[in-house]
Amino acid sequence: MATTTVTYPRRRLLRGVLQRTSRLAFSILTDMEIQGSEHLPSSGPLIVVGNHFSFLDPAVLVGVAPWPLEFLGGMELPNAPPVVRWIPKLWGYYPVLRGGNSRHALRAAEAVLEQGGIVGVFPEAGNWAQVLRPARPGTAFLAARTGAPLLPIGYHGLPHVFEKLRERRRARVTVRVGKPFGPFRVTARGRQRRRVLDGIGHEIMERIAALIPDEKRGYLSSDPAIREAAKGTEIYPWDESPEGT
Repeated sequence: MATTTVTYPRRRLLRGVLQRTSRLAFSILTDMEIQGSEHLPSSGPLIVVGNHFSFLDPAVLVGVAPWPLEFLGGMELPNAPPVVRWIPKLWGYYPVLRGGNSRHALRAAEAVLEQGGIVGVFPEAGNWAQVLRPARPGTAFLAARTGAPLLPIGYHGLPHVFEKLRERRRARVTVRVGKPFGPFRVTARGRQRRRVLDGIGHEIMERIAALIPDEKRGYLSSDPAIREAAKGTEIYPWDESPEGT
């Protein structure tokens, strides 16, 4: 298991202030509804997973979470305005090199989970589209390696927050918390192991899809027209050109 030495929880005072700020800001700036809060476990270990359509997704999760939370996130934040890129660094997270090797981040997440901690991950590994895309392998790998259960959350309406504010209106935002699922264990090796991990990744996205409107489910939509329109969004932007190169 993990050999990386990490402290959990950390930055308690600062993160407590940021959590309260997030709750206050979204209560003022949006018309937010949180559904399914009864599904939030009282403690970890736990991997929180959700769809990723907006750079605001982690900020909302921070406000919804009732416990100390660590994140795995992209080393760069290409879709976030420069004025807010300092906030994730202030919170502190374990950076993942998209399209490259991120062993340090995964080992840190394992160490957090071994301590009964809670880790937030966006399985799509980027917010380059506003429909659901397949999971990258990292989340399934982390879940199988640690045996931690997962908690799915669906976010809807966040990409419209600033658009509505310019119109002097509040965006309607819905956060739906699903039931925890898992844990997963994988004993297969080689290609069979990858197939099993891909199946876990698919189940993760199905759980998230159930929490967002059908027109946002992309390749998992029940509507063939929506699935057809979503073709191409599954292409991972960092496969050919890893982040940081």
